[in-house]
Amino acid sequence: MATVLYITANPHDEEKSYSMLVGKEFVQAYRSVHPYDEVIHLDLYKRDIPQLDKDVFSGWGKLKEGVAFEKLTEPEKMKLSRIGELVDQFVAADKYLFVNPIWNYSYPPVMKSYIDSICIAGKTFNYLPNIGRVGLLGDKKAVHIQASGSFLSSGSDDADLEMGHRHLKVIMDFVGVPSLEAIFVEGMAAKPELEPAIKEKAIQQAREVALRF
Repeated sequence: MATVLYITANPHDEEKSYSMLVGKEFVQAYRSVHPYDEVIHLDLYKRDIPQLDKDVFSGWGKLKEGVAFEKLTEPEKMKLSRIGELVDQFVAADKYLFVNPIWNYSYPPVMKSYIDSICIAGKTFNYLPNIGRVGLLGDKKAVHIQASGSFLSSGSDDADLEMGHRHLKVIMDFVGVPSLEAIFVEGMAAKPELEPAIKEKAIQQAREVALRF
């Protein structure tokens, strides 16, 4: 039995969000062929996702100096504990499904905060002498569902402006996840007359990808 971590960074549900709608269709299709796998929904807007702030860096610095965890301040302990929970959950999963909209050419800030919480040395990557950075999460799969009102995927005129999927691909490479497949739901604002066709095409693609995920 595999564990799928279904990570959403959208304040809306599938009634108002294209990315969430396509994500829901993906999960339903996946469950139809993997009924015994566990799908864990991590809604980043409904969970405590710490930012890398003064408390986090202070706590890490103290631990590196040999200070016992119990001696940290309450904010330091709370934030470092939560980061530890998030990265351990990420490491324990076998597959990842990321779902987000594009805001100002990238994903919502809460997604970046989450990524910062799972990029932890010794957990998801290491730096080795004479080798350099080594990702620790090999042989895992990831899918990224991303919605945007304009056309931003590879081959479009504005592809160089897209920072969401491209950054996530860099991060997956960084932690050693070799496969990141993209499903783009895009162009609804640029060509509103094509909105039904765009949505249906993305749903069909999501179902197809889910069946072999």
